[in-house]
Amino acid sequence: MTDTPSAPERFLAAYTTLRLGGPAGTVTTAVHTDEAVETVRAATAAGRPLLILAGGSNVVVGDEGFAGEVLVLRDRGVETVGEDQTGLLVRVSAGEPWDDFVATAVANGWSGVECLSGIPGAAGSTPIQNVGAYGQEVAHTIEAVHAYDRVADEMLVMTPEQCRFGYRSSVFKHNDRYLVTAVDFRLPRSGESAPIRYAELARSLGAEAGDRVPLGLARDTVLKLRAGKGMVLDPEDRDTWSVGSFFTNPVVSAEFFGTLGEMPHWPAPDGTVKIPAAWLIENAGFPKGFAGAGVAISGKHTLALTNRGGGSTAALLDLARVIRDGVRERFGVELHPEPVLVNCAI
Repeated sequence: MTDTPSAPERFLAAYTTLRLGGPAGTVTTAVHTDEAVETVRAATAAGRPLLILAGGSNVVVGDEGFAGEVLVLRDRGVETVGEDQTGLLVRVSAGEPWDDFVATAVANGWSGVECLSGIPGAAGSTPIQNVGAYGQEVAHTIEAVHAYDRVADEMLVMTPEQCRFGYRSSVFKHNDRYLVTAVDFRLPRSGESAPIRYAELARSLGAEAGDRVPLGLARDTVLKLRAGKGMVLDPEDRDTWSVGSFFTNPVVSAEFFGTLGEMPHWPAPDGTVKIPAAWLIENAGFPKGFAGAGVAISGKHTLALTNRGGGSTAALLDLARVIRDGVRERFGVELHPEPVLVNCAI
């Protein structure tokens, strides 16, 4: 159905965790998959600009908004569609709130996504970004992504290889060809977590890397860690008015890394090196709380750029540019934004 929302609701700030973004031309809310597909098909046939939103947790919308049609996914559902000796195959609708699904998985003894607790947004967005945290990525458990292909006008079931998952990336990112309609996860039936991979989480659990812990304990610990960094949505806490991490951790060649001096780092694929963006930002002179015009670096986490309640997208991106340019000048390392930028750029 196509909504005719009130003036405030036409502003895309109402649909994003940043609470920023100008007006939409029209807003269509789909509560069933076929409604979403028909909306995309009609817009494609007519040549109308179309923006698809679900949780709005990884998108920055310009102050001028989006003049075309905005499709808001609100389809819900978690269904077990298969089971064998290795575990269950669980199909999750694109509009299902991600953390609701993780809570369901933990409650039912389905292992493999517990360290992704507390991440805002919808399930259909997770393969787009290859969402990850605390040593887990959705690519570790995704068996298939169901999608509508706007070019071929057909429904697809895409394998992980076809999804081309990478670090915070996939074939879906920065590509409007596909509408993700559901995601299939292969999850072991177990009361224990997947092996703990992330050092900070292991320390908080009093565990060693590779240990397994009860699912509920893993979830509760991750939620506490995220809340301490302002990464669990709270309408009363402006530090959570963000898109989470604004910049990805840069990956550089081993040769270039050798010119940088001592700093935290991790091995990355093909002999490259990953550097924590938060460390680069803070050591380039941008501490927690560093402020712009109505926006600021979170007081809890250097990677989160926040709307303090009176900000604008322009001000947020100005702050992002200052940080990016400062890191480049200090270290010669280029930071890249993690969220999708709509009608705006840095």
